[in-house]
Amino acid sequence: MVMGRTYQSFALLLSTLVLSCLGGCGGSSTGTVFPTANPLVASYSISVGDGEQVKVEFGKDTSYGLTTSVQSTQYAGPVNVFVAGMQQNTLYHMRAVVTSPDGRSRNDVDHTFQTGAIPSGRLPTLTAQTTAGMTPQPGIEMINPVLGSFSTAFATDLEGNIIWYYAFPDSSQYSQVAPIKLLANGHFGIFLGANTQVVPLTQQSPQPILALREIDLAGNTIQQLTMSSLNTSLAAAGFNLTGILFSHDFVVLPNGHWLVIVTNVRNYTNLPGYPGTIGVTGDAVIDLDQNMQPVWVWNSFDHLDINRHPYMFPDWTHSNSIVYSPDDGDFVISMRHQNWVLKVDYRDGMGTGNIVWHLGEGGDFKLLNGVDPTDWFYAQHYATFLSPNSTGVFTMGVLDDGDDRTFPTGVVCNSAGAPPCLYSTVPIMQINDHEMTASFLFHQILPTSLYTYFGGNTEVLANNNVEYCLSGVGADSYIFEVTQQSSPQTVWEMHLTRSNAYRGLRMPSLYPGVQW
Repeated sequence: MVMGRTYQSFALLLSTLVLSCLGGCGGSSTGTVFPTANPLVASYSISVGDGEQVKVEFGKDTSYGLTTSVQSTQYAGPVNVFVAGMQQNTLYHMRAVVTSPDGRSRNDVDHTFQTGAIPSGRLPTLTAQTTAGMTPQPGIEMINPVLGSFSTAFATDLEGNIIWYYAFPDSSQYSQVAPIKLLANGHFGIFLGANTQVVPLTQQSPQPILALREIDLAGNTIQQLTMSSLNTSLAAAGFNLTGILFSHDFVVLPNGHWLVIVTNVRNYTNLPGYPGTIGVTGDAVIDLDQNMQPVWVWNSFDHLDINRHPYMFPDWTHSNSIVYSPDDGDFVISMRHQNWVLKVDYRDGMGTGNIVWHLGEGGDFKLLNGVDPTDWFYAQHYATFLSPNSTGVFTMGVLDDGDDRTFPTGVVCNSAGAPPCLYSTVPIMQINDHEMTASFLFHQILPTSLYTYFGGNTEVLANNNVEYCLSGVGADSYIFEVTQQSSPQTVWEMHLTRSNAYRGLRMPSLYPGVQW
């Protein structure tokens, strides 16, 4: 009887071990590594048990050094992890680390993967360097060039080595990716648009894809909303709006909605100074729910004075960034051709759409520690919050391209003793929306040799340095990381030859929540 009970206990223990080791115990389950359509991305497959988590460590030797994000599982079975962040034509080592719900972990055996070559002509020539004695903020650089043959998106390490790019499968000579953003699920959101600065959209052949697309690290399309499908949904929902292009920016909200900027056109007759009929291009913001259906629409034509057009009319607004205000559920939009950053009463889809404030020359704020109007931003890009709060006293940054800068009465730019007409600046501003004041916390006035006529962005990094991208410095682009001082010191810089980098952003890694 005792022996029977012992056998039963042993059998129960063995059964428990077998069940707990579904997917492998102590490295007994070996993963498999496959290539993907992207020569810089591997697919690592391994079987795991119920509730286990898996990540992949990788590097040029068995010390690894880099890691993917952790992927959770609910049921036993195979898990696929995309491994990205590798240089071309290089042998890499990688292994999966599997963690059970009770915290125990096991390592897979080491695997090797040989990356391929990036097709020639897909990416620009670039160089990067760190100033001797300086330490840049760790991470990678995500770059988004436009207006040319390099109109895709790619990432580099801080030495300037390309470690990822979007293998754009359906590009035409006019197609461009702008912007690209890392999503919370590890995918990327992108706009596929068209370069209408060279050839009008109606004359482009073949017609480029106009879409909001979600892709994974290998470049596979997860979901897509085309402009034609969006227009069908807008009409079905009763919105009086026909979109032409997805334009420049989007933001994904905490509730899973997407706010997207879309251009649209209205015809006007006999506007002051414009006799006859003229088609005016403005911008709309569309709130898309989790099913990519429009549920709220804001149109610039309904809220701004059509006769205020300081720059590049009839391309009237030319909005280029949108950011969510978490404190009140509103959004802030940068309108380059209005020289304004606007806050809109959105209130998470319950707002009136009224403009809360106008920031910039001729707007609602008083500039405290600068020359008005010269030191305001002009033809700006990428307005963004740089403080945890977004109301009251908060911080914002923009890239001030400065194309149509205004000077005080009596000042003639480029004359003796006067400032140059064309120069760009990097402003970080403290905004007080109670007292309606704006002041500079940082304001780097760039030399005329670095004047950038379009694009760019400004951000404050985790080490408190400022990084900014200068997109159109002639045919080239530059990205700088500088100290946040009255006389900024360059910590790190990148130069892209014959490429307009619409944005260049420092990211911790290619994976959410992972710092390289």
